[in-house]
Amino acid sequence: MERLLTLLTPRHPPLAWRALLSTLLWLALGVAHAATPLNGAWRQVRSGDTPAAVIAEYREGALKSFDPSLLQRFPHDGGGSWVVIAPQPPWDNSERVLTIYPPTLANVAVFAGSTSTALALDDFSASFHGHGRLAWQVPAGMAASAPILLRFEPSATLVAPVRFEIQPMRDYLQQDAQWLVFASACFAVMLAMVLMALCFAGMLRDVTYAWYAGYILCYCLIQGIQTGFVFHPLEWEWLSGMAVMVGPAAVALSVAFASLFMTRFCELQRYAPLLRVPITALAVGMIQLVLMRSSQIPLLVHVAQILLNPLLMIGAALLLIAAIVAAARGSRQAWFFLVGWTPLLLLTALSSAQVNGALPQLDWLNDASVAGGAFEAVVLSLGLADRALRLRHDRDVVRVLADRDALTNVLNRRGWTERVNTLLSAGTAQPMALLFLDLDHFKLLNDRQGHNTGDRALVAVANALTAELRPGDLFGRYGGEEFVALLDNTRPEQAMHVATRLCRRIHRLEIPVSAEALLSISIGITIRQHDDDVESLVERADQAMYDAKLKGRNRVCMYRQDDGELRGAAPSPGRRLHIVERRESDK
Repeated sequence: MERLLTLLTPRHPPLAWRALLSTLLWLALGVAHAATPLNGAWRQVRSGDTPAAVIAEYREGALKSFDPSLLQRFPHDGGGSWVVIAPQPPWDNSERVLTIYPPTLANVAVFAGSTSTALALDDFSASFHGHGRLAWQVPAGMAASAPILLRFEPSATLVAPVRFEIQPMRDYLQQDAQWLVFASACFAVMLAMVLMALCFAGMLRDVTYAWYAGYILCYCLIQGIQTGFVFHPLEWEWLSGMAVMVGPAAVALSVAFASLFMTRFCELQRYAPLLRVPITALAVGMIQLVLMRSSQIPLLVHVAQILLNPLLMIGAALLLIAAIVAAARGSRQAWFFLVGWTPLLLLTALSSAQVNGALPQLDWLNDASVAGGAFEAVVLSLGLADRALRLRHDRDVVRVLADRDALTNVLNRRGWTERVNTLLSAGTAQPMALLFLDLDHFKLLNDRQGHNTGDRALVAVANALTAELRPGDLFGRYGGEEFVALLDNTRPEQAMHVATRLCRRIHRLEIPVSAEALLSISIGITIRQHDDDVESLVERADQAMYDAKLKGRNRVCMYRQDDGELRGAAPSPGRRLHIVERRESDK
């Protein structure tokens, strides 16, 4: 995640083949590069120094020796540091390039004879640039054995350790191209995840995706400044001279966005409520640091610079503890956070130790930080996808529970009505039949044998009716002992046949109501008219079912309306209904 001392201790990627993700590939391909053996010496800049005097001191052995192939940190305070790089035999007089990586945000001056060249990440005047490192093309007339003098200018930030290499131009260009491919792929992955998250944030109106996008975007900007990618090859000249200010602001904002993202992503309110408040306070504090650094008030800027590093360390520990607690208590998303974020935390710890002089041989940590950002972006995106699928599953479960009858597990009245309305509004011209079913003497069953027996009877009836109907028929419990079924693409004679079969099926369950009678069902049928809605269909089918009750129960009645009578009107005592009746026993 956020790297401690990221911009305050700039550490930029060296060679792509040394990167965490590409090392095995280069070794597998047998890629090897011949670099000139080097000796190195240095001392701090003193008042009155001249390049010639420093070279003379070097030849006399008055400077401190170091190994240029290992990471070496030079003092950044005072006037800076003089560094002498001396090529060793066998010498190569071909076209050569001196590289310094990771590149520092401070300027480096290279002296060749009476001329000097300034090297800087944000230098857009020179035509020759390194990518992910500072590079200086050795003049053609310079002897291969001649020592190279550099001066590291003083810097207001901590200076990361660097290492040096002199390569033939061909090898340099090959490694430079490899690093460009590697870094471009990592940044492309991070930015692709950001764009995806922003799209989902707008579509789903979920701020979690926005916090994730802000976090990954800030981390991408941090790495872009540290590696120099935003300067070369992106050529963002507007950032020239602003890296020292923009970098720490991006670090603080990345922690703020990461904290807000984690609070919602890992569901701290549910799994770690006590840690939610301090993490939210951390986010607010980081935003305040950004405002303080941007205030241009020297006192506030100084206080913000002092507080940034301690808050980064506290925040890293706090987020790690919160993620572990949430994961231990059952947060699935916390595991995604730990898998994606822990490698970056480990890289941050190793890089911080490296700034203090440890692990000088692990120069690949810088490339690993870029690859780790891409890895985390992908892992957290997978976590967001998993979260979206889980939320959708939960929503579907809730909807099913809301649309289903808790006892019989068939559609309840609301769920059935919604689906019938949808079917009717589709405007299909196919015939439809509505069956209204009511159990006979069900109240007597409840009164004599108890509600538990009644519930078991309802479940048995619902299962029997569901088994008889087609999967596409809309069947539901309308209320109490009443059921409804809408049969699509069904003509009157077919509906009559289905309803008769249902009557027989329920009678064959042989559920006793009393010593003399078994549980049965009465069914009313109506056929949909072109202007029908759910209410009118149910009303007519209910009228037909009521007539079946009056005719002796355990039978089916079809509703047929005389010409000129209003659809759905309540029948008069003289009832102008033609009832086509069929008893269960009719064959």
